[in-house]
Formats: sequence, C-alpha cells, structure tokens
Amino acid sequence: MLEIPSYHAMAAMAVTVAMFVEFVRGRLSIEIVSLLTIAVIAVGLYFFPLEGTRPIDGLALAFGGFGHYALITICALMIMGRGLVVTGALDPAARVLERVFKFNLQIGLLVSLVIALVLSMFINNTPVLVLMIPIFAALASRGALPTSKTLMPLNAASLLGGLSTTIGTSTNILVVSIAVDLGMREIGVFDFTPIVLIACLVALPYMWLVMPRLLNDNTAETSAGARMFHTRLRVGSQSFLAGQELAAVQDKLPAGITFHSPPLGPMQPQQRLHISGSHEALEDATRALKGELAPSWVLDRIKRTASSRSLDVMVVEMTVTGDSRLINRTLPSSGIADLYGVAVLGIHRPERLLGEKQQYSEGGDLRIVEGDVLLVMGIEPDLQEFARADSLLMLEGARELPRRSKALLSAAIMGFSVFTAAVGIFPIAISALAGAILMFVTGCVKFDRVGRALSGQVIVLVAASITIGRFIDESGAAAWLGETLSLGLAYLPPALVLAAIMAFVTVLTNFASNATAATVGTPIAFSIAAQLDLPPEPLVLAVLFGCNLCYATPIAYQTNMLIMAEGKYEFVDYIRTGVPLVVIMVATLSILLVLSYGL
Repeated sequence: MLEIPSYHAMAAMAVTVAMFVEFVRGRLSIEIVSLLTIAVIAVGLYFFPLEGTRPIDGLALAFGGFGHYALITICALMIMGRGLVVTGALDPAARVLERVFKFNLQIGLLVSLVIALVLSMFINNTPVLVLMIPIFAALASRGALPTSKTLMPLNAASLLGGLSTTIGTSTNILVVSIAVDLGMREIGVFDFTPIVLIACLVALPYMWLVMPRLLNDNTAETSAGARMFHTRLRVGSQSFLAGQELAAVQDKLPAGITFHSPPLGPMQPQQRLHISGSHEALEDATRALKGELAPSWVLDRIKRTASSRSLDVMVVEMTVTGDSRLINRTLPSSGIADLYGVAVLGIHRPERLLGEKQQYSEGGDLRIVEGDVLLVMGIEPDLQEFARADSLLMLEGARELPRRSKALLSAAIMGFSVFTAAVGIFPIAISALAGAILMFVTGCVKFDRVGRALSGQVIVLVAASITIGRFIDESGAAAWLGETLSLGLAYLPPALVLAAIMAFVTVLTNFASNATAATVGTPIAFSIAAQLDLPPEPLVLAVLFGCNLCYATPIAYQTNMLIMAEGKYEFVDYIRTGVPLVVIMVATLSILLVLSYGL
C-alpha cells in the first residue's frame, strides 16, 4: 500500500513545479525565480525543519548551492574559456572549421556534431564543450551559424557521446557501481555502445536539421550594417602580394575587402594599397596578407607600452565632432601617433557625407570631416587622452586585441586541465579550479576582467538547481515517486516497462540531478526486475540512459548552463528542443533494449 508522502516531500514537489511553471511563463527573469526558490526553501526549512535536523541545517541546504563544487567548476570553466578567447588560442581551430562552414554550413555543423559525439565517448563531455564554445563563438563572429543555433545541438551531441560508454560520464560509473553492489555483473566499457550508437543515428538528423530551426537567432541586432573603414594597407616583405599583380592573386584575397585604385604592375614591399572593409575584414586582411594598417614603429611602440604597463591593447571607434582640430587634416599631417601614442587604423565616412568635394589631399589621403568615424588602436589611457584633447566621441563596443603572446600558454593550461580530468588524475572540479588559477597567475585572464567571463544568471540558476535537487532527495520526494512508479508497471509489456523507468529517471534528472536519479532509480530498477521476473541488466541500463537524457531544462546538467549565456537561451528553448529529443531517445532505446535482450 502506497503511503501518503510527507509534508516536506509534497512541499518539495510543489516548489519544483512552481519554479518550472515560472521559468516557462517567462514573466519573471531566471535570476529572480531562482533567488525566490532559494528564499522559499530557506524560510520554509528554518521554521519547519526536516525530521532530525535543526533550523540552521535548512539554511545550509538552501544556500549550500553557492559553495557547491559544481558551481565552482562551472565558474572555473568559464574563466578558462575566457582565457582561450582573449589570447586568441583557438583562432587556428576556428579558421579550420570556418573553411568547412564556408564550403557548406550544414556539412560544417554535421562534422562538428560528430566530433563532439566521438570525443565525449572517451572524455568527459564538460571539457569537450568548454573547448568548443569559444570556437563556435568565434565562428559566429566570422559569419557562420549564430551560437544560438549551434551550441544546443553540440551540447546534445556531447551528452549522447557520454551516454555511449561506462566512462563517458561519472553518472554512468555511479549507476554501474550501485548495480554491482546489488549483485549484478559489472557492465563492460563498450557493452551497450552498439545500442547507443544506433539510437544516435536515429537522433542525429533531428539534432542536425531540425533542432537549429527550432531555435531563434539570438544574435544582437544592430540598427545599421557594419561600418566600412578606408585605410592604407602596407604590404609586408613576407606577404604573398609582394612581386605579384593584383589580378593574379584575386582568388586568394580575404572576403569583405575592396581594393580602390588597384596598382598597375607587380606590388612591392611597403607599398601602400587603398582598401576598405569592416573592422573584422581588416583584421583578416592583415593576418592573411601579412601587412599592417599603420606604420610599424607606431604599432611596436603601442605593444611595448602595453607590455611594460600590463595593460591591454584596445581598438575603439571615435566620432569626429565639429570642434575637433582634425577637420580638414589627413592622417599623415595630423600628428596623432606622435602626440598620443595611438594608431588610426581606418576612417569610416557615413553615407550622408559621401560625394563631398576635396575628400583627398594631393598625396591621395582622405581628409577628415565632421561625422567621420576613426578606428583607433592603443591602450585605454592614451585613447581617452586622444578623445579628450581632439574633441572626439568614443563609441560603445571597444574591443580588446587578443594577447597572442600568451596563446600557447593558455592552450597548454586548458590542455592540462582537460587531460587530467579526462584520464581521471584529478576530478573535474580540481582540474578546472587549478586551470582558472593558472590563467590568473600567468596573466592570460586579468582579475579586473573576470566579471566578463562569468554569468550572474548562470550562477544563481546553478545554485537554485543544486538546492532543489537536495530538497527533493532529502525530503523523500524522489523515493516516494519511485515507489509510485513501481506499483503501476506490473501489467505492462517489457518495452513499456523500460520506457516508463527511463522516462521517470529522465524527469528526475531534469529537475533534481543525475546523481539523485541514479541513486534512486537503480535500486528501484532492481526491485521491479525481481517483481516482474525480468533480467535486471536492461532495466539498469534504462536507468543509466535516463540519467543522461538531460536536455529538457537548463538545470539538468552543468553543460546546459554553460551554453546558456553564450547562446542567450531562454528556459523555453530547452523545452522546445529537448523534449522531442528525449521522446526520440526513450522510444528508440526502449525498443533496442527489448530486441537486444530478447524480452
């Protein structure tokens, strides 16, 4: 006879449902709902403590998520990812994938999904995704698919890869170890891999072709197109342009660059070519053509000053006002580099100013007029002094140039953390925290910029999810739900029994935690197997699979939260894309288990 759940268990289920409903409705921000959830649990357990506990223990449960190792791990991983971005360590990998995406966007996404799936079979999927998030952020900035359409499918693929072997996730190991303690044979590393790979083939078309279409393009919209800056590209001695005619190398030139008054005959080192393009296109041009947009002595001085003062080199856009002394001057005659130690990389002329007479000096340099936008590089104090002294208005959107001198160092730190976590030398929490500390100590990430790496939304959501998971577990709600499930399976065929167990564990893992789902679900599976006279192994595998089907909510797994900030996802995005995938996997895996074990 099923007993009525305790008041604490009913309260745990009610708070979980209320939180889920508020997340889906979206009327309150995720941060507010998360903090309200923590507050309700804290107040409730203080005045009505769990049996055998003190009021202060309820506060420890409610606020314990803020000091939980999972939250520390996620923050450390975000910091390491920031280190890879600000040092440009992943630019080579991004350029390789960019070529694939330029060939075909869909093929590029498919290749990426397969890579994430295969790597996660042998390496914990968290470091795999940490490596791929900044790569796809860089690809999005280069014109590939937006991160909102790629990170969710990549996360799903990495979770499927972790599902394929017993070493794919720590939850798999936990389920197998509990089953062994209960008397079942130990499941081998690849015993169920064929079953999962067949299911992956069924789910792959959905992740590849359907899931991106269910997600909105969350790229920040701009009111106008990218500004096009006119500049002089100085041909470097190592550039492939040296000694070549422009027509002969046209196919090798970077996209988005326009050559004005193309030179006649072969180009020579240090020849200045009039080009125009967006800021990103100009950066690609300097890298691909091995040229410079300003005199080398100016650029070298900026880098030396930044290094000696431990400051970042920044690129900002500045608008010329009517009071500026630069009006009617050209860049060579302005003396900007000598006076302020900054370099003007290009000039953008708004459309309303195009066509004015006497735009160029006798030497062919563009004369500056009111309303022009200058693209300026330097350290922040020098940029501010330049803007103040010459009556310029600094626009928003300043960008830090990658500290490429530390690119190899940041990549080595990330590689160390991933390797030590993947082979089991250290837990992921220790490896990630050590990597984040090394990023700070070596200067790959600066302490005063760490706020840019972290997401307040993710932090409070992780804390709330940990609190909810502990409350569901310690209140007895998870155990009561398991007992309720076991009573309703006596008259179902084996396929539906497996599907019901998998679905139950999936719901539990999406709202509590996969560790809780594994701890509660594995003994229940053994009990149901004994009652229905079924072999325990397929039912235990149903629990293992269900623990990994954590796609439907952001609180289900730490990688779901890692992608939330970068992809600008809402709670409903996880439901919209995750629930169909859960249904596909539950149905497919249940049928394959029945066929594999002859039930």
